[in-house]
Amino acid sequence: MTLIFQILAVVVILIAAFFMLRGGGARHQAIRRILMLLFIVAAASSVFFPQVWTWAAHLIGIGRGADLLLYFLVLTFLGFVASTYRRFRNLEHDVTELSRQVALVTAPQPTTHQDESS
Repeated sequence: MTLIFQILAVVVILIAAFFMLRGGGARHQAIRRILMLLFIVAAASSVFFPQVWTWAAHLIGIGRGADLLLYFLVLTFLGFVASTYRRFRNLEHDVTELSRQVALVTAPQPTTHQDESS
């Protein structure tokens, strides 16, 4: 039963990795891909070698490997929230700038009345 779970967990991790790493053009940065690959390796290793996480946790003074993984998850989530917030703020700024440009381009031109006595 454990082997079936391990295989299923790795398949799910690989499917998630495929969707996270597939092309997005210039928007995908190399550092994001490297960090994602490290996360995938960590996830797969936690399935097959949970004792390594326990050993690493004891090495840095944490009681259990599961606690160490939880801490990494929380830190990763916070990084995701921060980068998503920054991305949305940039998008809001871009939309504001585009809206201003569209308003200027589509605004009716003021009519000028020339003095007829000249």
